[in-house]
Amino acid sequence: MSLLHLYLQDFRLFVAARFDPDPVGTTVITGPNGTGKTTLLEAVAYLGTQRSFRGAPREAMIRAGGERAVIRAELVRDGLPLLVEAELAAVGKSRAQVNRQAVRTRRDLADAVPVTIFSPEDLGIVQGGPARRRDLLDDALRMLDPKAGAVLDEVERVLRQRAALLRQAGGHLRPDVASTLEVWDDRLADAGGALAEARQNLTEDLEPRVVESYRILAGAGPAVSSVADATSVGVTYRRGWDGPLAVALSAARADDLRRAVSTVGPHRDDLDLELGGRDARVQASQGEQRCLALALRLAVHRLATERLGAAPILLLDDVFSELDPDRSRALVHELPPGQTLLTTAVPLPDGVSVATVFDVRSITGGQQNPRPL
Repeated sequence: MSLLHLYLQDFRLFVAARFDPDPVGTTVITGPNGTGKTTLLEAVAYLGTQRSFRGAPREAMIRAGGERAVIRAELVRDGLPLLVEAELAAVGKSRAQVNRQAVRTRRDLADAVPVTIFSPEDLGIVQGGPARRRDLLDDALRMLDPKAGAVLDEVERVLRQRAALLRQAGGHLRPDVASTLEVWDDRLADAGGALAEARQNLTEDLEPRVVESYRILAGAGPAVSSVADATSVGVTYRRGWDGPLAVALSAARADDLRRAVSTVGPHRDDLDLELGGRDARVQASQGEQRCLALALRLAVHRLATERLGAAPILLLDDVFSELDPDRSRALVHELPPGQTLLTTAVPLPDGVSVATVFDVRSITGGQQNPRPL
């Protein structure tokens, strides 16, 4: 998988821009802060995940004063050309296409543009709420497992419909509400149980890779207290209910009606992270947390490379500013060969091989003007 050309229109600060990275090696993107380095990576990541890795809503990615933004990427996969396009709308529905065919599920984009993102915001995977950790697992599932991707789409649809019904009910279990709620509960029990199982299996596959990656990253730099306990890194998927999901949904029905939200299901699950038997979210140092967050990302990247037969496009957003040179080198040396887009505001550590260096200011105001989808 290689990205050959990226075209942007009204995306963040770019009115129109074209970016041509090295197709097989590492492209380093330089430039002062605020000139669009991270924006290029954000656009590529959006094509693979349909969201901003910076946590921004879609309307924030549209240039001020614009009504829509367009991202168009020309790639090659298994020797065949691939065209992936996305239109972000300020009002109305956003759209995406693969080879001019409308994309109906996020799984289609994850398959077309597999990406792995490392960024300073990754610290939030450990420090932040459960949603960040669920996103880590779900992005990996969409990239690795078509069946799990379909299950994720089904869970999201059912939760939206169930939430709308609960709001409409106004706290009253009328006969029509009860019968419809039974339908959505049955579907959520089936899809939610399958999703929890897929996440559980993925977590078990990732854990030994997280342990190994943490050992390498933590041991490469100045000592942190848990280096000696690297083999006791714990990554455990925790469901938010006991027993069959159908039974848990039935037991929570009165509370759901009162609160007008779904209080039980895979959207409430979490990933427990431990270092040396301690809760990494609240009892680890920030240095340990950062190493663990990187180890999680690296484990997903390595597993995806093994499963897909080639490395996803790797996006490294300013990670070297957060790491000492030894850990920076350890991270790069652990990465499988493949195309890498790297932004940096600091000099690269010694030993990092680069194919080309690109100043982002050279593409501002480019001539390419992608048409709407």
